Amino acid sequence: MLADALEHLVRGIVDHPDDVQVRSATLRRGELLEVRVHPDDLGRVIGRGGRTARALRTVVNALSSEGTVRVDVVDVDRR
Repeated sequence: MLADALEHLVRGIVDHPDDVQVRSATLRRGELLEVRVHPDDLGRVIGRGGRTARALRTVVNALSSEGTVRVDVVDVDRR
């Protein structure tokens, strides 16, 4: 559910919504959501001074019922 919500939010921000991928993984310290975007959209998702990325993390953590969720933003060229 969180991955779908995050993907929906990121697709609304970027210019290349077809390149958005959100992968979910469960780690010892909680859940990790990894967002992959087109290299041209990386700046849009991070935002000036990291404001957009911080806002996305805040929304995802507010939706989470199981505690803290880590959100990492990665461009599609990096694997």
